[in-house]
Amino acid sequence: MSETALEDLPFDELRHRAFHIAEHRVDIGFFTDLFGHMPGMVAIEGEQGDLGAIGGTFIETVRAVKEMFGSANFDPNTEAMLRARFATYIREHEKK
Repeated sequence: MSETALEDLPFDELRHRAFHIAEHRVDIGFFTDLFGHMPGMVAIEGEQGDLGAIGGTFIETVRAVKEMFGSANFDPNTEAMLRARFATYIREHEKK
């Protein structure tokens, strides 16, 4: 799939593909990175919060991220950032 075509996918499909790959790879770093880039988490970190406190099992972390993304309406800047992050992850890790 060309870069333009991947970027043109609906947001939910792009998210689903990136999540599927990350779950298959058991890539906890991908999911915790998403938490770190969410506007609310950035605000917590700015107030001396600890993003490293995200804990639990891999399955719990994936569930938490899916829950966050399942009901979220993102502002255009956040959605654009996430879209780029998902597309990059897919390009880097999807089996050819």
